[in-house]
Amino acid sequence: MYSLLLVIIYIAFISLGLPDSLIGSAWPIMHRDLQVPVSYMGIITMLISGGTILSSLLSDRLTRKFGTGPVTAVSVLLTAAALFGFSVTGSFWLLCLWAIPYGLGAGAVDASLNNYVALHYASRHMSWLHCFWGVGCSVSPYIMSYALTGYSSWSLGFVIVSALQMVLTAALFLSLPLWKKAATAGAVKVRQSDPAKKESAAKVLTMGQVLKMKGVPLVLITFLAYCALESTTGIWASSYLVQHRGIDAETAAMFASLFYLGITFGRFLCGFVADRLGDRRLIRIGALTALGGALLILLPLQAHLPALAGLIVVGLGCAPVYPSIIHSTPDNFGRENSQAVIGIQMASAYVGSTFMPPLFGLLAAHVTIGLYPVYLLFFGGLMLYMSERLRRVAGKKKDAEKGTAE
Repeated sequence: MYSLLLVIIYIAFISLGLPDSLIGSAWPIMHRDLQVPVSYMGIITMLISGGTILSSLLSDRLTRKFGTGPVTAVSVLLTAAALFGFSVTGSFWLLCLWAIPYGLGAGAVDASLNNYVALHYASRHMSWLHCFWGVGCSVSPYIMSYALTGYSSWSLGFVIVSALQMVLTAALFLSLPLWKKAATAGAVKVRQSDPAKKESAAKVLTMGQVLKMKGVPLVLITFLAYCALESTTGIWASSYLVQHRGIDAETAAMFASLFYLGITFGRFLCGFVADRLGDRRLIRIGALTALGGALLILLPLQAHLPALAGLIVVGLGCAPVYPSIIHSTPDNFGRENSQAVIGIQMASAYVGSTFMPPLFGLLAAHVTIGLYPVYLLFFGGLMLYMSERLRRVAGKKKDAEKGTAE
């Protein structure tokens, strides 16, 4: 039962990644057809992020009321409908309206599936699942390229991805009995092991209650710092290499894409060692590796190779952090609280990825783009510091629980 569900979840993670780079791939053509400035893509992405943050915060309430399977199925249906809406609209403002259900669907499915995997599967699967998300992100630009070069139609690119999402939606609705059986089996285990846990698991936690839990502010800052590091590295890599280091645009674009390849390949490799090393050790190794990569970019050398290699190293360092933080959540804060904590973690992650790259853009415009590696070092250091503090808090909590049990 859990094995079949795992296959469905793997496919869902590919589907989750498919739309993420689709708008960016199509926008150079879309903004001309819609007769809006190129900067208007920021409005679309902000609306999507807003919806994603909102549904992430509501994920605990939704999942407790309806279950992970139904929430995932309806959320993917929302994204599929939104993508189809993107394909048929000829107005920018209609595009803004369709961005809202897309964001709501993406946030709910992300938080729900991450929590489900953290609760029911080994750490290696979390790494491989996020690797599959990277596969989805990598495939969608090729789909849009096929639509643009073969048919001169960005609408077709959205139709193709929407159709793939619809197929997944059908599979998810067909799999609902499996989710129900798995939920029933899990409830029986909780009832048999500790009836008090079953009662606490039924309570919906408010945001204030979650934030008061020991270690939650630390993990939220860790998540924000990680997403700020990852998104800023990827978005500004080419501009830094071209404007500050004088590298040609083609080479810069290639190494910027290798940063994402480093994340995807790194997560694939981490899957083989995740269970042996453990989540906390992987977070530390990843943070230190990312800091090492940022230092390579910072080195004031005439040769460009260290900076180019540094981007790949940062990608490899980023690889284990996100999946490991998610997977360690039930262990750090309790299985009964994990959905509430993960929902807020997702919201914090989207805040980091949405607002920190534009903040660097302001620094680059008013100071110098040469601050790029310093900016990365700041967030890499913040991520390491907060994760180590969380490690100590979680350790003390476990020791206290052991003492109480004895």
